[in-house]
Amino acid sequence: MQSLNRFLYGPTAEERVRGWQQKLRTESRRLEREIHQLDTAQAKAKQQLKQLAKKGDHKNAKILAKEVVRSNKQKDRLYVSKARLGSIGVQLQHQLAMVKVTGSLQKSTEIMKLSNQLIKIPQISAVMREMSMEMTKAGIMEEMLEDTLEGLDEDPELEEEAEEEVDRVLYEITDGKLGVAGAGKELPALDAEQEEINDQEMARMQAQLNSLLSG
Repeated sequence: MQSLNRFLYGPTAEERVRGWQQKLRTESRRLEREIHQLDTAQAKAKQQLKQLAKKGDHKNAKILAKEVVRSNKQKDRLYVSKARLGSIGVQLQHQLAMVKVTGSLQKSTEIMKLSNQLIKIPQISAVMREMSMEMTKAGIMEEMLEDTLEGLDEDPELEEEAEEEVDRVLYEITDGKLGVAGAGKELPALDAEQEEINDQEMARMQAQLNSLLSG
Protein backbone atom coordinates (compact mmCIF):
# COMPACT_ATOMS: atom_id res chain seq x y z
CA MET A 1 0.00 0.00 0.00
CA GLN A 2 2.82 2.37 0.89
CA SER A 3 4.55 1.66 -2.44
CA LEU A 4 1.29 2.33 -4.30
CA ASN A 5 0.82 5.67 -2.52
CA ARG A 6 4.40 6.67 -3.37
CA PHE A 7 3.76 5.79 -7.02
CA LEU A 8 0.52 7.76 -7.14
CA TYR A 9 1.36 10.75 -4.95
CA GLY A 10 5.18 10.83 -4.88
CA PRO A 11 7.41 10.82 -1.78
CA THR A 12 5.88 11.56 1.59
CA ALA A 13 6.69 14.82 3.38
CA GLU A 14 9.11 12.98 5.66
CA GLU A 15 10.86 11.33 2.71
CA ARG A 16 11.24 14.70 0.98
CA VAL A 17 12.82 16.27 4.05
CA ARG A 18 15.25 13.39 4.54
CA GLY A 19 16.20 13.63 0.87
CA TRP A 20 16.96 17.34 1.24
CA GLN A 21 18.99 16.68 4.37
CA GLN A 22 21.10 14.16 2.46
CA LYS A 23 21.74 16.71 -0.30
CA LEU A 24 22.78 19.28 2.30
CA ARG A 25 25.31 16.86 3.81
CA THR A 26 26.70 16.11 0.35
CA GLU A 27 27.12 19.82 -0.48
CA SER A 28 28.68 20.49 2.93
CA ARG A 29 31.34 17.85 2.21
CA ARG A 30 31.90 19.45 -1.20
CA LEU A 31 32.62 22.79 0.47
CA GLU A 32 34.97 21.09 2.94
CA ARG A 33 36.98 19.70 0.02
CA GLU A 34 37.12 23.16 -1.60
CA ILE A 35 38.41 24.67 1.64
CA HIS A 36 41.06 21.95 1.97
CA GLN A 37 42.21 22.54 -1.63
CA LEU A 38 42.49 26.27 -0.96
CA ASP A 39 44.50 25.60 2.21
CA THR A 40 46.92 23.39 0.27
CA ALA A 41 47.34 25.91 -2.56
CA GLN A 42 47.77 28.75 -0.07
CA ALA A 43 50.52 26.91 1.80
CA LYS A 44 52.45 26.50 -1.46
CA ALA A 45 51.85 30.13 -2.42
CA LYS A 46 53.09 31.39 0.96
CA GLN A 47 56.25 29.32 0.64
CA GLN A 48 56.80 30.75 -2.84
CA LEU A 49 56.23 34.24 -1.46
CA LYS A 50 59.00 33.76 1.09
CA GLN A 51 61.36 32.65 -1.67
CA LEU A 52 60.45 35.67 -3.79
CA ALA A 53 61.07 37.96 -0.82
CA LYS A 54 64.55 36.49 -0.29
CA LYS A 55 65.32 37.15 -3.97
CA GLY A 56 63.98 40.70 -3.73
CA ASP A 57 61.29 40.11 -6.35
CA HIS A 58 58.73 42.59 -5.03
CA LYS A 59 56.67 42.70 -8.27
CA ASN A 60 55.83 38.99 -8.38
CA ALA A 61 55.52 38.74 -4.61
CA LYS A 62 52.83 41.42 -4.62
CA ILE A 63 50.89 39.74 -7.44
CA LEU A 64 50.94 36.43 -5.56
CA ALA A 65 49.98 38.17 -2.32
CA LYS A 66 46.84 39.48 -4.01
CA GLU A 67 45.88 35.90 -4.88
CA VAL A 68 46.43 34.87 -1.26
CA VAL A 69 44.15 37.70 -0.10
CA ARG A 70 41.47 36.66 -2.62
CA SER A 71 41.69 33.03 -1.51
CA ASN A 72 41.30 34.13 2.13
CA LYS A 73 38.07 35.91 1.16
CA GLN A 74 36.93 32.83 -0.72
CA LYS A 75 37.58 30.57 2.27
CA ASP A 76 35.59 32.93 4.51
CA ARG A 77 32.65 32.74 2.10
CA LEU A 78 32.84 28.95 1.95
CA TYR A 79 32.87 28.68 5.76
CA VAL A 80 29.82 30.97 5.98
CA SER A 81 28.06 28.92 3.29
CA LYS A 82 28.82 25.69 5.14
CA ALA A 83 27.28 27.19 8.29
CA ARG A 84 24.18 28.21 6.32
CA LEU A 85 23.80 24.68 4.99
CA GLY A 86 23.88 23.50 8.60
CA SER A 87 21.23 26.06 9.55
CA ILE A 88 18.92 24.81 6.80
CA GLY A 89 19.49 21.28 8.10
CA VAL A 90 18.36 22.38 11.57
CA GLN A 91 15.26 24.06 10.12
CA LEU A 92 14.43 20.88 8.18
CA GLN A 93 14.73 18.87 11.38
CA HIS A 94 12.10 21.19 12.87
CA GLN A 95 9.95 20.49 9.81
CA LEU A 96 10.19 16.76 10.50
CA ALA A 97 8.92 17.35 14.01
CA MET A 98 6.01 19.42 12.67
CA VAL A 99 5.12 16.73 10.12
CA LYS A 100 4.60 14.25 12.95
CA VAL A 101 2.21 16.71 14.64
CA THR A 102 0.36 18.30 11.71
CA GLY A 103 1.00 15.79 8.94
CA SER A 104 2.27 18.46 6.54
CA LEU A 105 5.23 20.76 5.86
CA GLN A 106 5.09 24.38 7.01
CA LYS A 107 6.18 27.56 5.23
CA SER A 108 9.58 28.78 6.47
CA THR A 109 10.91 32.28 5.76
CA GLU A 110 14.23 31.29 7.37
CA ILE A 111 14.81 28.42 4.93
CA MET A 112 13.89 30.70 2.04
CA LYS A 113 16.31 33.42 3.17
CA LEU A 114 19.19 30.97 3.66
CA SER A 115 18.50 29.24 0.33
CA ASN A 116 18.50 32.56 -1.53
CA GLN A 117 21.90 33.39 -0.04
CA LEU A 118 23.35 29.99 -0.99
CA ILE A 119 22.16 30.25 -4.60
CA LYS A 120 24.85 32.95 -4.99
CA ILE A 121 27.65 30.41 -4.32
CA PRO A 122 28.88 28.94 -7.64
CA GLN A 123 30.03 25.65 -6.07
CA ILE A 124 26.52 24.74 -4.88
CA SER A 125 24.30 27.07 -6.92
CA ALA A 126 22.76 24.39 -9.16
CA VAL A 127 21.84 22.08 -6.27
CA MET A 128 20.38 24.93 -4.21
CA ARG A 129 18.28 26.11 -7.15
CA GLU A 130 16.92 22.58 -7.59
CA MET A 131 16.18 22.23 -3.87
CA SER A 132 14.51 25.65 -3.80
CA MET A 133 12.14 24.62 -6.59
CA GLU A 134 11.34 21.36 -4.78
CA MET A 135 10.70 23.19 -1.50
CA THR A 136 8.49 25.72 -3.30
CA LYS A 137 6.37 22.90 -4.71
CA ALA A 138 6.20 21.36 -1.23
CA GLY A 139 4.94 24.63 0.25
CA ILE A 140 7.98 25.47 2.40
CA MET A 141 9.07 28.43 0.27
CA GLU A 142 7.35 31.04 -1.86
CA GLU A 143 8.13 31.11 -5.57
CA MET A 144 11.23 33.13 -6.40
CA LEU A 145 10.98 35.72 -9.17
CA GLU A 146 13.39 35.39 -12.09
CA ASP A 147 14.67 38.95 -11.73
CA THR A 148 15.55 38.16 -8.11
CA LEU A 149 17.93 35.47 -9.32
CA GLU A 150 19.68 37.62 -11.91
CA GLY A 151 23.18 38.76 -11.05
CA LEU A 152 23.51 36.57 -7.98
CA ASP A 153 26.72 35.01 -9.24
CA GLU A 154 28.53 38.33 -9.17
CA ASP A 155 31.28 38.44 -6.63
CA PRO A 156 31.96 41.98 -5.33
CA GLU A 157 33.85 40.67 -2.30
CA LEU A 158 36.54 39.17 -4.52
CA GLU A 159 37.34 42.32 -6.51
CA GLU A 160 40.87 43.70 -6.52
CA GLU A 161 41.93 44.03 -2.90
CA ALA A 162 42.99 47.25 -1.17
CA GLU A 163 46.73 47.88 -1.26
CA GLU A 164 46.86 48.07 2.53
CA GLU A 165 45.56 44.52 2.96
CA VAL A 166 47.93 43.12 0.34
CA ASP A 167 50.87 44.89 1.98
CA ARG A 168 49.86 43.51 5.37
CA VAL A 169 49.76 39.96 4.00
CA LEU A 170 53.14 40.47 2.35
CA TYR A 171 54.60 41.71 5.61
CA GLU A 172 53.23 38.80 7.66
CA ILE A 173 54.23 36.04 5.24
CA THR A 174 57.71 37.38 4.48
CA ASP A 175 58.55 38.18 8.13
CA GLY A 176 58.77 41.89 7.39
CA LYS A 177 60.99 41.68 4.31
CA LEU A 178 58.17 43.05 2.11
CA GLY A 179 54.90 44.79 2.73
CA VAL A 180 53.81 47.49 5.16
CA ALA A 181 56.86 47.77 7.37
CA GLY A 182 59.26 46.81 4.59
CA ALA A 183 58.07 49.30 2.01
CA GLY A 184 61.04 51.55 2.40
CA LYS A 185 63.75 48.89 2.34
CA GLU A 186 66.16 48.68 -0.55
CA LEU A 187 66.06 45.26 -2.17
CA PRO A 188 68.76 43.75 -4.37
CA ALA A 189 68.04 44.01 -8.09
CA LEU A 190 67.37 40.81 -10.04
CA ASP A 191 69.21 39.94 -13.22
CA ALA A 192 67.08 39.31 -16.32
CA GLU A 193 67.48 35.52 -16.25
CA GLN A 194 66.47 35.19 -12.60
CA GLU A 195 63.50 37.51 -13.10
CA GLU A 196 62.25 35.39 -16.01
CA ILE A 197 62.50 32.22 -13.89
CA ASN A 198 60.59 33.90 -11.09
CA ASP A 199 57.91 35.12 -13.53
CA GLN A 200 57.33 31.60 -14.82
CA GLU A 201 57.10 30.08 -11.35
CA MET A 202 54.81 32.83 -10.11
CA ALA A 203 52.52 32.44 -13.15
CA ARG A 204 52.19 28.71 -12.43
CA MET A 205 51.31 29.34 -8.78
CA GLN A 206 48.87 32.12 -9.69
CA ALA A 207 47.13 29.88 -12.23
CA GLN A 208 46.69 27.15 -9.58
CA LEU A 209 45.04 29.56 -7.14
CA ASN A 210 42.89 31.11 -9.86
CA SER A 211 41.57 27.70 -10.89
CA LEU A 212 40.36 27.14 -7.32
CA LEU A 213 38.91 30.63 -6.91
CA SER A 214 36.96 30.38 -10.16
CA GLY A 215 35.49 26.97 -9.16
